[in-house]
Amino acid sequence: MRWRSMESKILYEDALLTVCLKPPGVLSENGGMPELLSETSDGEFFCVHRLDKPTGGVMVYARTREAAAALSQRFAAGETEKTYLAVAQGAPEEAQGTMRDLLYHDAARGKSYVVKRERHGVREALLDYELLETAAYAGLTLSLLRICLRTGRSHQIRVQFASRGMPLVGDGRYGSALRSLPFGLWAASLCFPHPADGRNMSFSIPPPESLPWTLFGLHNL
Repeated sequence: MRWRSMESKILYEDALLTVCLKPPGVLSENGGMPELLSETSDGEFFCVHRLDKPTGGVMVYARTREAAAALSQRFAAGETEKTYLAVAQGAPEEAQGTMRDLLYHDAARGKSYVVKRERHGVREALLDYELLETAAYAGLTLSLLRICLRTGRSHQIRVQFASRGMPLVGDGRYGSALRSLPFGLWAASLCFPHPADGRNMSFSIPPPESLPWTLFGLHNL
């Protein structure tokens, strides 16, 4: 599983945390990124937030249990800011707006659903989006979107857009007609307070220069 260029993918590290680029197709935990990171540094890497396996982008890992507890608390309290780029089929009616839904995650099926009523296991999902650009591909209109997550639910971006007829490209699980394209979701930036002194830590990285991102102007990325 060795990633030869792992050293160049470390954005920041100190005794308490490591900020890195998670490549698409690698698990956030359970032998994925922690194993890759352990090839470059001794010690443990604790996962405090997650990206779906096909999603690439910025992640932070704690290096101690105390730092993991502090960072997890920050994420749970909404004291972090996560911005994503997404490529979706179709286009939203409004160029910018907020999506608010009730989501139920079926762990047995590994899939989330938008539901109408609150019940056990249902949680509110909230995000803000901005349409950056549209492009044509394979006879379809595709949209490049900037998304700010205000809650962190399983598959949140994927299911909220799919429920409005705009599945992310490459996302066959939620109805994409362009399953042959690489997955159209990227964790572009992450801001959080440092677990030791609370200073603001801010990191960003653009998506790869490949499809579907190259369908749009690089100035947006």
